[in-house]
Amino acid sequence: MKLECLHSLYSISPPWNLSLGSELSKPPSKVLKHVEKGVTCSLKSKKTSVEDEKPGVGSTTKKKTHIINLKVSPHRAVSAVRLMRIEFGGAFADLLNKKGKGSGANEMGYVERTLGFRTRNLDDRDLRLVTDVVGGAIRWRRYLDHLIVSLCDNESTFRSMEPLLLQILRIGFYEILKLDMPPYAVVDENVRLAKVALRPGAGNMVNGILRRLVLLKEKDSLPLPKVEGNDRMQARALATIYSHPVWMVRRWIKYIGKEEAISLMMWNNSDPSFSLRANTAKGFARPDLVKRLEKLQVPHELSPHLDDFVRITTGMQ
Repeated sequence: MKLECLHSLYSISPPWNLSLGSELSKPPSKVLKHVEKGVTCSLKSKKTSVEDEKPGVGSTTKKKTHIINLKVSPHRAVSAVRLMRIEFGGAFADLLNKKGKGSGANEMGYVERTLGFRTRNLDDRDLRLVTDVVGGAIRWRRYLDHLIVSLCDNESTFRSMEPLLLQILRIGFYEILKLDMPPYAVVDENVRLAKVALRPGAGNMVNGILRRLVLLKEKDSLPLPKVEGNDRMQARALATIYSHPVWMVRRWIKYIGKEEAISLMMWNNSDPSFSLRANTAKGFARPDLVKRLEKLQVPHELSPHLDDFVRITTGMQ
C-alpha cells in the first residue's frame, strides 16, 4: 500500500486548522486572510481554499481545498513523514535530503497526503533541522527503541504501536537526548502532533512517555543495558548503547578490542565536522585564518590532522 494512503489506513481524522475560544458562542462570518498570497482561511469551514488568478481576467478559479494547521511544528511533521517513507516506502535519507533542498512546498504535499493536513511551508532552517532529526533518528534507532520499550508498560505495547506514533516518539526522544532541546517544548510540540495526526489518546501516550524520559534524564538514570556477562551479552549491550548491529560490534571487538570498538562506534555516531583551509598559495597561513575567525567571533579549533585546516565547532549544519 502506498505511503500516501497511510492516513486512511490508520483512520486519521483531518484536524481543524483553527480552534475557537470557549468565549465565542458563534463563529464569526468574517474570513481571515492567511499569510500566504492567494490562501484564505474560513472560521466556518475550518478549511483553506487556494485560488489562482487567471492572467488578464478579474475572476478567480478555485483549484484545491487544503486543510492547514498552523499550530503543528512543520519540521516535526515533515520528519515523521520522511521516517515513514524510509521505513515503509524504501526511500533513502540522503536522497530525500537532496530532493528536499529548497522544496518546502513539495514536502507539504507529502505531509498532506500522509497526515491529512498541511502546516506552514518550511524555510531553509526548518529543512536543515529535518535533515538532522531524520538522520539522527535513523542512526540512533536501536538506542531509541530500547528506551521507548523500557518506558512503555510492556513490550507488547511497543510491538502493537502505530507506525506514525512510533516515529513521533523517536523524534521526541532524539530531540531530548541528542539535540538537548528544551524538554517542555519537545513534549508540547510532539504531543500536539500526535493528537492532530492520530487522536487525543495518542497525544496522552506521547505526553506520559516523554515526561517519564525527561525525569530519568534529569536523574541520570536512563534504563540502559549493563555491559557484563559473556562476550555475546557484552556485544549486545554495546550494540544497544551505541546503536550498531550486533554482528558488527562482535566483529570489531574480536579484531580491534572492546575499547577501540567503542571509540570507533562513538566516532561513527558523531556529527560531521566542517573545516576551513588557509590558502597558503597566496601567503595566507593558518595563524592568519585563526586571527580572522577570532575577530569575527566564530567558534573554532585547530584541526588535529591537517596543518592548514581550522575546524568550525558550531554554527554549521
